[in-house]
Amino acid sequence: MTKKIIGSHSISRRRLLTTASVGAALAVSPFRINIVRADEGTIKVGFPVPLTGPYGTEAQDQVRAAQVAIAEFNEGGGLNGRKAELLVRDDKLNPGEAATRALELIEKDKVSFIVGSLSASVQLAVNNVCKERKIIYNSISQSDEINEAKDFSKYTFHEALAPHLTAGAVGRYAFPKFGKKVVFLTADYAYGHEMVRGFQAAGKQFGVETLADIRHPLGTTDFSALLPRIQALKPDILCINNFGRDQQISLKQATDFGMKKQMKIIAPILLFTGRLAAGAQAFDGVIGGTSYYWGIEDKVPSAKAFNDRFRKMHDGKLPSDYGALGYAGIMTLLMGAKAAGTLDTDKVIAAVEALKYDYYKGPEYYRKCDHQAVQSVLIIESKSKPEKGPADVFNVLATDEPSEKNLRTCEELGHKS
Repeated sequence: MTKKIIGSHSISRRRLLTTASVGAALAVSPFRINIVRADEGTIKVGFPVPLTGPYGTEAQDQVRAAQVAIAEFNEGGGLNGRKAELLVRDDKLNPGEAATRALELIEKDKVSFIVGSLSASVQLAVNNVCKERKIIYNSISQSDEINEAKDFSKYTFHEALAPHLTAGAVGRYAFPKFGKKVVFLTADYAYGHEMVRGFQAAGKQFGVETLADIRHPLGTTDFSALLPRIQALKPDILCINNFGRDQQISLKQATDFGMKKQMKIIAPILLFTGRLAAGAQAFDGVIGGTSYYWGIEDKVPSAKAFNDRFRKMHDGKLPSDYGALGYAGIMTLLMGAKAAGTLDTDKVIAAVEALKYDYYKGPEYYRKCDHQAVQSVLIIESKSKPEKGPADVFNVLATDEPSEKNLRTCEELGHKS
């Protein structure tokens, strides 16, 4: 198998910079480490997400969905009458900024939990702050690393899909159908790198050959220098491993270059918000994965209930995939606290570990060794012509049902049995 990396950068250097940013934030914090939280009053939930930056659209939808979770919990009586409150902060898609905001939420605002983040490095920064201060954190961004023993703690939960799970589901669907020669167009940071690794792991059983992994910086606006290289390699499949605006722009330009006639284009994640923004032509025929699509409401009662609550609170809008994670990430912690009957950290952790829940998409639970949400992955294809209004943008082709066998094993992650 031939692997050619074009334009790659050092992962260890990036990780070092992230760690340094977090360390600096901890060092300059004006707040005391010892925290005394009130036993009464509102249950404060910190919610740092990148409201500004290239993922702003997705982050804003996460906030809307988080508001639905808070309202639903409060309408249900809260925790013995105590209501929840959402404290939203802009982490600016920056690990140092995120660490500072997390410190403020914990030490100044006295939050009981933190949920959020929309970047692999940012969530690791928040997780580091939370585990040092023994605060439960539920990440709603894709990451393989946060589940690994070196980053994980008992306070860490991961409601989002893991790249190994996402890419694996899409790869097992696509490789037998479209061919074995693959080129990756990859955003050069942890999200992209982990998606490539997930695809390659899934591809081993099909004899998939990596022709090249062509990497680009986050926030690239012109892919025209990279696309001819891909065309020259003549792959069966082009796998686009990027997110947000990067995905929209790369798909638009790949369409303009006529690449859909030469190869099948797939992506580990197809974004609802991205599809709405870029339009049908850019995404036409592209296959990918998602944790959630509102259209499953015809078959999944919990999806219908969630969509209806979202519509009611937000002027008829429909929730996005990453938005739904904001809802679920908060609901699991609040419902865990309700089941425990207390905000005592250890008791809440035990209660969340015991949850068997179906809040919005079907059955889920957290695997105990790494607190990864075991859940379904939807395989979707972009529609060329919506049938049920402008939000009807995807067909669900298949469902990869919840199964721990689709995750990396606890031993692979470094957890002791």
